[in-house]
Amino acid sequence: MATDELAELRANMDKAIAFLQSEYLSIRTGRAHPGLVSDIKVDYYGNPTPIKQLANVTIPESRSIQVAPFDKGTLKAIEKAILAANIGMTPQSDGTPELTKARRVELTKLLARKAEESKVVIRNYRRDTIETLKKQEKASEITEDDLKKFTKDVQDITDKYIKKIDEVYKIKEKEVLED
Repeated sequence: MATDELAELRANMDKAIAFLQSEYLSIRTGRAHPGLVSDIKVDYYGNPTPIKQLANVTIPESRSIQVAPFDKGTLKAIEKAILAANIGMTPQSDGTPELTKARRVELTKLLARKAEESKVVIRNYRRDTIETLKKQEKASEITEDDLKKFTKDVQDITDKYIKKIDEVYKIKEKEVLED
């Protein structure tokens, strides 16, 4: 019973960490990553279509992304979609745009906000699990001592995942601030 709750808590918290990491992939840093543009929707004959379905997205060097459309007629639509996505990139036919110091600071604030949102999700999972455990104790499914033990376990798990979020944030922040 209560061990099932702890397993579910860990699974939910793993999902929260994975979600944060996927969110961070979409934030432009000094390094290029296909995830920055591959899911941007392009108006392709009236249908919103991800870039990854319209072009090859490659990384020729660490600070540039090359988008090679399958149909050259979609080039303008892809450029327009990248600009509209407001990810701090400007499509160019050659060369790569560099991030300004101000933009890097702005991105670290965005990273911090996303990390804090993930921490809130983790804390909500903690709260829900503890409430479930209290209901089990009230229904005499677990003892008061078990409730205390499992509550401590839930807090330990929560602390571990909050620390993971901080680690993911610090790695991404370092990447953003790197010149």
